[in-house]
Amino acid sequence: MEGQQHPVALYLKVWGLLFVLSALSYLVDLLHVQGMLRWTLILALMMAKAALIVAVFMHLRWERLALVCVVVIPPAALLVLAGMMAAESDYVFALRSATVR
Repeated sequence: MEGQQHPVALYLKVWGLLFVLSALSYLVDLLHVQGMLRWTLILALMMAKAALIVAVFMHLRWERLALVCVVVIPPAALLVLAGMMAAESDYVFALRSATVR
């Protein structure tokens, strides 16, 4: 029984798209974008590149939904929890700063 073969053109297109996303990431630094916009762009481009790599080169795109959920949901949950912790830390810092004075 032979495995499924994916066309080489697909891998070349993804490689090209990864190159474009990396160039955009480099342009964020080259254009001296600052503040939250800089970090938002860098993280969005990084996530897009990671998603392409996982979907195509690690063949997750062709897997069953159960496997995709096992791989995708835990990191997404960790991101949500990290965001909640960051918001909570700002609140605790503000509360402690107010009570020290």
